[in-house]
Amino acid sequence: MAYNIHPIFVHFPIALLFIYSIIKIFPFKKWFPKISWKGTELLLLVIGVIGAFIASSTGETAEHLINKNHQLIGIHSTFAGISTFLYSLLLIGEIFFLINPTIIPKLNLPKITNFFMFIQKILTSNAFSITIAFLGLIAISITGLLGGIIVYGITADPIAPMIIKLLGITL
Repeated sequence: MAYNIHPIFVHFPIALLFIYSIIKIFPFKKWFPKISWKGTELLLLVIGVIGAFIASSTGETAEHLINKNHQLIGIHSTFAGISTFLYSLLLIGEIFFLINPTIIPKLNLPKITNFFMFIQKILTSNAFSITIAFLGLIAISITGLLGGIIVYGITADPIAPMIIKLLGITL
């Protein structure tokens, strides 16, 4: 007998990535300059992205266990994938930021070093990371809203009917 363990794993990545986005979007560094935000952001992002992959994996199993609206589940899955992709992109930028100064120059391959530096520059630029964090926040919020509709129905959230209509989902 298979169990739906998706609800156990789904809430932590949503919460962690939501908080990450809020910290990234708003000027917390200016408001609280004595706090090391880089470490906090990295910890939220790493645990959140790992959790998102686990939640996606358990979500695929849950999809086969429940007999709900397949269109709704498909769109929920799509937004979950978009969320995971966006936050993974941010994590890749942070990983490049960590390895470029130490590991990449030791390869002694100037073209590869320049390529990685270019990718790092794009992925870690403030405008890019804030934009991706904002888009990720939207995507993960819609993912959570659709998950709530799958579990509790359309009446559980006052915004749900509007989002369902906007996305063209028939219930």
